[in-house]
Amino acid sequence: MPRRARLDAPGTRHHVMVPGIERRRIVNDVADRKNFVKRLGDICADTKTRIYAWAIMTNHAHILLRSSEMGLSGFMRSA
Repeated sequence: MPRRARLDAPGTRHHVMVPGIERRRIVNDVADRKNFVKRLGDICADTKTRIYAWAIMTNHAHILLRSSEMGLSGFMRSA
């Protein structure tokens, strides 16, 4: 069953999961994790997206955010 379409209005809160392709690792070490967080911060500053929480696992990440005027799609395209 396909997932329902996401509400993509500015200011909406979203739980975003970023999986690794075929459940492969998205980070290998502490340096990768720091790079992921830095890039996430840069993207948030550029898109004016607010992040409330994140969890980075070895093969996926969870991000709780409030979208900006660009909406979630604009944030994801910037990533």
